[in-house]
Amino acid sequence: MSESFDAPTLIIAKRDGHRLPDAGIDWLIEAYTAGRVAEEQMSALLMAIYLRGMDAAETVRWTAAMIDSGERFDFSGLRRDGAPLTTVDKHSTGGVGDKITLPLVAVVAACGAAVPSASGRGLGHTGGTLDKLESIAGFDVTISGARLAEQLSTVGAAVFAAGQLAPADAKLYALRDITGTVDSLPLIASSVMSKKLAEGTQGLVLDVKVGTGAFMKDLDDARELAARMIALGTAHGVPTRALLTDMSTPLGCTVGNAIEVAESLDVLAGGGPADVVDLTVRLAAEMLALAGIDGIDPAQTLRDGTAMDRFTAMVAAQGGDLGVPLPMGACTETLTADRGGIMGDIDAMAVAQAAWRLGAGRAKPGERVQHGAGVRIHRRPGEPVAAGQTLFTLYTDTAERLAPALAELDGGFGVADTPPVPRPLIIEASP
Repeated sequence: MSESFDAPTLIIAKRDGHRLPDAGIDWLIEAYTAGRVAEEQMSALLMAIYLRGMDAAETVRWTAAMIDSGERFDFSGLRRDGAPLTTVDKHSTGGVGDKITLPLVAVVAACGAAVPSASGRGLGHTGGTLDKLESIAGFDVTISGARLAEQLSTVGAAVFAAGQLAPADAKLYALRDITGTVDSLPLIASSVMSKKLAEGTQGLVLDVKVGTGAFMKDLDDARELAARMIALGTAHGVPTRALLTDMSTPLGCTVGNAIEVAESLDVLAGGGPADVVDLTVRLAAEMLALAGIDGIDPAQTLRDGTAMDRFTAMVAAQGGDLGVPLPMGACTETLTADRGGIMGDIDAMAVAQAAWRLGAGRAKPGERVQHGAGVRIHRRPGEPVAAGQTLFTLYTDTAERLAPALAELDGGFGVADTPPVPRPLIIEASP
């Protein structure tokens, strides 16, 4: 690629509020990925983007350049029994107790679509789908393009590490995390969409979280992020739609790694918490609509066991063994109610930070997580509580982590005489 650009000129241009030229963006992303642009220079440019923003055309070009930095899968020729097989995926902007990917990929596969789901690891308070699945003995998240295509045609679902999909994004995300530039709408949108567009899906549904446990605390910001990501999908020829969903209270009754896998298995067995089931079914319906599949009730796959069959087949295809008991932290602590009444709101961020303190998450990339660490919520908002009843159980393999985790929960919930004001799980759908 021509070296007709240089980093200082591009930094100054954005600092002064100008649009970055298309060819300049192409050069910058390629040069940074190859190590010819210094971390200090990219840090300065990211801060300039954070302060000055990028317009729609810039963001489209930035996303395209990140896609071009690595592999791009193409499943347009995917077939099963001689018939074309449509691929569709979901992306969540990150939440607490958000294990939806696990049952969802199986439900959609059971309905006749294929789901190639490039997923990530947790960082900070948000859990990572790969960390959860790796709590299953033997589960392998690395998968080649050829093996992925074969698994999609036979099983219909695969959850895997992004690997060489949009490697520029992996470098940029790590840099954004330590330079105070994570909360930039164009950078968030391009980060999400570069990986999802590179994975070759033919349709994409976005689950944009809003609330105390989400990156987007404000509804208007969440709407703008959803609109930007939908526009990026459209610009790249991938039909995209979004749901805005509440993340002020944890999803389900578990937050952690193996503990969330166990809850996902409950959902796949036809049980599980109502909010996890409801969101799984609604997202599945959106995905099936994009795939052009109608006349199938996704909830039926949970009742008749076909979704569970797909999940166990996916786990087996990726080397996992569900016959081995899931790990559970050896050290536990319970938190009980000091009075009777009704469970009030549970702050998603407080529970997330408690799970992180227990070892379920990581403070920096590359750290090992404790697969058996996590928090179980025994009473959900609005449910009756008796004095002395267990409200939370904490799990960890490191006893000294229990006290800091309990401190995180302090003030994050309450028991009152009246129920909390209910909030809809699904706030709105994209127009």
